[in-house]
Amino acid sequence: MGRYDIERYLNIRSAYGASFGPEGERLSFLMNTTGTAQVWTLEEPQAWPEQRTFYDERVTFASWSPERPELIFGMDEGGNERAQLFRLDAETGEIENLTAKPDAKHRWGGWSHDGDRFAFASNRRDESVFDIYVQDRDATGDVDGQSPSAREASSPADAELVYEGDGWLSLSGWSPDDSRLLVSQAYSNFDQDLYVLDLEADEPELEHLTPHEGDVRYQSASWAPDGTGIYLVTDDGDADTLYLAYLDLETKDIETVTDGNGWNVDGIALDDETGRFVYSRNVEGYTELTVGEFDDDDPTAFETFPEPDLPGGVAGGVSFGPDAERVALSTTGDAVNTNVFVVDIEELRSSGSATQSHDIGSGTAERWTDAPTAGIPRETFDESDLVHVESFDGLEIPGFLTLPDKSADGNGSDDGAPVVVDIHGGPESQRRPSFSSVKQYFLDRGYAYFEPNVRGSAGYGAEYAALDDVEKRMDSVADIKACVEWLQDHPAIDPDRIAAKGGSYGGFMVLAALTEYPDLWAAGIDVVGIANFVTFLENTGDWRRELREAEYGSLDDDREFLEEISPTNNIENIEAPLFVLHGENDPRVPVGEAEQIAEKAEKQGVPVRKLIFDDEGHGFSKLENRIEAYSEIADFLDEHV
Repeated sequence: MGRYDIERYLNIRSAYGASFGPEGERLSFLMNTTGTAQVWTLEEPQAWPEQRTFYDERVTFASWSPERPELIFGMDEGGNERAQLFRLDAETGEIENLTAKPDAKHRWGGWSHDGDRFAFASNRRDESVFDIYVQDRDATGDVDGQSPSAREASSPADAELVYEGDGWLSLSGWSPDDSRLLVSQAYSNFDQDLYVLDLEADEPELEHLTPHEGDVRYQSASWAPDGTGIYLVTDDGDADTLYLAYLDLETKDIETVTDGNGWNVDGIALDDETGRFVYSRNVEGYTELTVGEFDDDDPTAFETFPEPDLPGGVAGGVSFGPDAERVALSTTGDAVNTNVFVVDIEELRSSGSATQSHDIGSGTAERWTDAPTAGIPRETFDESDLVHVESFDGLEIPGFLTLPDKSADGNGSDDGAPVVVDIHGGPESQRRPSFSSVKQYFLDRGYAYFEPNVRGSAGYGAEYAALDDVEKRMDSVADIKACVEWLQDHPAIDPDRIAAKGGSYGGFMVLAALTEYPDLWAAGIDVVGIANFVTFLENTGDWRRELREAEYGSLDDDREFLEEISPTNNIENIEAPLFVLHGENDPRVPVGEAEQIAEKAEKQGVPVRKLIFDDEGHGFSKLENRIEAYSEIADFLDEHV
């Protein structure tokens, strides 16, 4: 057995989601010390943090007012994703419910620059669409205390419905003069539009900024400092990968600021008062950051500063302090648990010569949070290797393989280690070399860990992401077969002890791999996975059905094909023992998916375990539930692998 139990590993903490207070005197962040993410604040690097919220439910974000010692945070209940907005007075600790519409989702849209108003998108009027609301900070609901159930009794504050939407709308921030909102509409993960909503018009209407044909991404949009343009990342113009661009609001022309040199520019964070920015490139899953400042006269010209020196391979969650003198961001890596670092931009700028060539410099970053590793020495964490596997048609499939330390005991043998093939969800997501306490736990127990980015994954260009669309869905499952055959030939792997694990869409991939290629697997673990595409699309939340049909196929046009590839309809092929886990309140993949696959597999005589949590949704956010889930997963793998 391993050196530490699963409870120890799951008590490794993460700190992320940083936001500076209005004077830069405090930094808020989210940390899961209590078992669920709560709001904490710090006044200086690695000082003793102060816990500011005390709920059993997870807090999903926190954003400081730009002018007052208060912040707004979001929280749902039982994983139902119907987030409400709350205001925390940082001086008194008083918390007020700002929305009190427990049957509706509320998606944060940001503070106005004067801190007098905030905006959000919500499906209050119609569950299937999102409207745009603006609310006065002084118009609040009842004091909520610390009980999530009290939200039911709170009276909602007055919020002005400023625009009735007809789809999936979200907000990208207020214009520099607070007269307009930048609005995004998503049709799929690879097709969006941008609009401007003039709040001072008698009847506000959306001004369309990005008319286009076909699928085009317009993402990570930010107002330029003078309010006459927008910075964004896009693949407009038939680019395969995302590049950083400037959109002129008068002409609607899009100019390239910089491309990703063959890789995606993931996004940009911009301070619209100073023109300082941070943008990131996603290079084979690893983050490369560029910090700089736009030219006042030419919106496509900029200078860059040396790259900050950060631990780990992945960074994000950027937040500027007052006057953009500092920037906070979260970093993580295979062997580095997530923490918040702060970069002094003036110090960074003076640490080396600014350059137009984007050379990597030697800037420094200061760690502010000290999320503990539960007493587990950091040097015991194992790092992954980036590998590439040739699939059935010659396509190279990237993935991350982590082998256990040779001293790890319990599951190793002369024939090699057992391996968990952990398949990401999405499907347009990407496994990156970030910290996972679950992965490190299994490595400690002697398991190897393989995380493939099969065709359809994000991060490798639009063409790669489209290779699994609709009728090509099962080609991605064939990629898993190729990966397993590659693992079987690896000298450090036991070819007879390979288990599949995945969540959400990754759960479908597990079930499909078990039914399509049953002889490859020793066991399968399906976490909140799709078992039947038809029942999933019929029962998923109304607000997301259209987005999901754009990826998987529609009930009207593709029902026969969706039935054909659904694991429940191929269950007679399954041979490997199966463990199914789900949350009762899952609004994305309803719990019926778990019920039907477990029942059908049992009827085939397959050893089946099923674990349903009545206080969870699409995944497991509560520490006690995670401990129970992964303790049982470990027992299941020990029994069958």
